[in-house]
Amino acid sequence: MRRKIGLEELLEGAPAPQNTAPQQQAPAAAAAAQPRGRVPHTEFEFELPIGYVDDDGTVHRHGAMRLATARDELMPQIDLRVKENPAYLSVVLLSHVITRLGDLTDVHAGIVERMYATDVAFLQDLYQRINSEGHTRAAVTCPHCDGAFEVDLAGGRLGES
Repeated sequence: MRRKIGLEELLEGAPAPQNTAPQQQAPAAAAAAQPRGRVPHTEFEFELPIGYVDDDGTVHRHGAMRLATARDELMPQIDLRVKENPAYLSVVLLSHVITRLGDLTDVHAGIVERMYATDVAFLQDLYQRINSEGHTRAAVTCPHCDGAFEVDLAGGRLGES
């Protein structure tokens, strides 16, 4: 039986296992086999399609978003702006989880409000992807050669992955 090697193992240069006999592990045993002390990936880089333009005319496209906590999801529920206009929830939520946008480290709701709709939609999609799946990679299959591979959907220039 063959063992499939994940992309992360290939990138880290992990050697292929010597034992090719089929192995069945219980979920608890599989969890125990994970390396201890390994911190989960909690921050994800991105590049906005258009970019936020600040008061000085500087365009900020590169940034980072962290995984949301339960508190991040609960806090907008008590925000008066969200109570008055439920559509404002995504603005408040994104302002909590964006850790950096270009040179800006204090990303607040006012900044998210002034972003282009395309960029906000991109950030909402990124938020959904990393918080429901835990990563920005997606498994895809080439329509021409049927080759399977992963692409990073977090950003890059338009038309690239």
